Amino acid sequence: MILYLHFGPQPEPIYHQLLATIHEFTPATQALPPDAALADVSGSMRYFDRDATGLAALIRMRAAAALDVDATVGIAPNPLLAQLAAHRGAPGTIRAVPDDPEAITTFLTGLPAGTLPGVGPATAHTLASYGLSTADQIAATPLLTLQRILGAAAGRQLHQRASGIDPTRVTPGAPPRTYSAEHRFVRDELDSDRQHDTLTHLAEHLGARLRGEHQACQSLTLTVQYANHSTTTRSRTLAEPTAHSPQLRAEAHALHKTLGLQRARVRRLTLRAGDLCDAGSVSRQLVFGLDNDKARRIEAAADRAQARFGPGTVRPASTAGMV
Repeated sequence: MILYLHFGPQPEPIYHQLLATIHEFTPATQALPPDAALADVSGSMRYFDRDATGLAALIRMRAAAALDVDATVGIAPNPLLAQLAAHRGAPGTIRAVPDDPEAITTFLTGLPAGTLPGVGPATAHTLASYGLSTADQIAATPLLTLQRILGAAAGRQLHQRASGIDPTRVTPGAPPRTYSAEHRFVRDELDSDRQHDTLTHLAEHLGARLRGEHQACQSLTLTVQYANHSTTTRSRTLAEPTAHSPQLRAEAHALHKTLGLQRARVRRLTLRAGDLCDAGSVSRQLVFGLDNDKARRIEAAADRAQARFGPGTVRPASTAGMV
């Protein structure tokens, strides 16, 4: 059985300690930074003489006692169902989906399409226009019909997910080194311009941190959490490693645009810089014109000001007041 453990975004040292806690119960632990992990406990149940729910309870107890972190746990035969179970249950609880076709069908019946991974507001709206608003309705739709609506690959993937099928396995390994920045809105945010300004702030924060640590990132990931606690994640590999805030900002805005959120109620935005490397080893492509070099000189001056007077001393006007 698979456990999906959701901790909420944690500081990197705490997150690593949480992974170590899970690893005490099973070596088959996969990091899903910054706020979750997968664990295959199939081989641990006999050793600890407990079922998957009992092991999940032990891990939650250890995390709460040692790190003051309240984990939400989903238990299921595969990672997809475990994740859905965790997000469908109340925070700080354990919810299990038995390894039984009838139980899986019952669990998926009535599940909103927007809670399936990869189904953002734009895709959900498209599906709803065809009368497909729940997982069981999608699963009952012929595959060819879904492929005509969404495309061959996307239609096949969605049909499998709506049926509770997930061929992936837990892949053990250390978490990739990343830097992340997030913003939780005081109220669910409908204004795309406000979301846009928030991403500017997060990109500036990430850029300053990367430059301060003499790092550059080779990928950028945007995670959007909605009012119903569902999330959508988009990632892209950058053309070249960078710590340049304007470039990070442009990439973040491009990721946001691909989601087609329109009037979606957004609760939280998380921007993560991944595949870090030493900035000193990065070669920068030369471009014609002085604007790029001027922007980098301004950026270096702003970094010096912030190092002397504190973070946030120099920032774009659109991000004033954000922390």
